[in-house]
Amino acid sequence: MPNIAPISELRNYGQVLEKVKPNAPVYLTRNGHGQFSVHSIEDDEEFEKTKAMLQLMMELVKGFQSGEEQGWLSEEDVDKHFAAKKAFMKAAISK
Repeated sequence: MPNIAPISELRNYGQVLEKVKPNAPVYLTRNGHGQFSVHSIEDDEEFEKTKAMLQLMMELVKGFQSGEEQGWLSEEDVDKHFAAKKAFMKAAISK
């Protein structure tokens, strides 16, 4: 069950923070409507990891769609592409 408290309870913020646990945020309301949430750093880190994973998955889907629509590159073409990138970076660094 969600832990919901009016924002006025922040006057005694220590009591509010004691209620915050991993996977159990405290939701603060203002005038009876949800306004804020207080959650643990662990939850925040997990959220950021999940967000990054979803972004990676979206990019992988785009790549798969591109391969299906425009054709796949051979392993040789991929090797040439990255060899050219590597050479470009070496040249840029040595300047």
